[in-house]
Amino acid sequence: MKHFKAVLAAVFLAAFVLPMAVKAENQSFTPEQISAIYFDAARSGRSDILTELLDAGADMEARNEAGYTAFVLAAYNGHMDTVEFLSQRGADACSSDHRGNTAQMGAAFKGDDRMAARLLTTGCDVNATNASGQTALMMAALFGRSKQVDLLLAKGADRAIRDAAGNTAIGLAEQQGNTLMVARLQRREK
Repeated sequence: MKHFKAVLAAVFLAAFVLPMAVKAENQSFTPEQISAIYFDAARSGRSDILTELLDAGADMEARNEAGYTAFVLAAYNGHMDTVEFLSQRGADACSSDHRGNTAQMGAAFKGDDRMAARLLTTGCDVNATNASGQTALMMAALFGRSKQVDLLLAKGADRAIRDAAGNTAIGLAEQQGNTLMVARLQRREK
């Protein structure tokens, strides 16, 4: 609840005060506060606030403490309009967090098929791996995201890639006892 109130306060400040403050000579916000507002705006899908901040010189590819960019936060939280806005402004759709997780991996984790399909149009490496050697296909298989598995395979995802523990997408689905996913991956193999 405490975090929720902080986010609401930041969004309120950003929506009503920040547009004037960033243009004023004597800014009333610290760089840390502006940074927090920037990432909260991305997380909340507030393209209007992002517009003000980017027009005032905010770094499109800035990262928060976890390494997330505004693009990754908007995608992870399902804000398609904000993803489109940031794409049009030139955001790097292929960026990853400090652990190598991409927006595509986030869509697999969250189960957002619509966002996953959109992200597959960005030209990013469909076989990108995180620090654990996992791909978006592995995450989709692990969490039983059948539609995303089909989308990823259609874009050339490699089911033979092994993560740091030696698992493939099929192996992860087997560990979950997801026989339907195992059959789906094996069927697509042939």
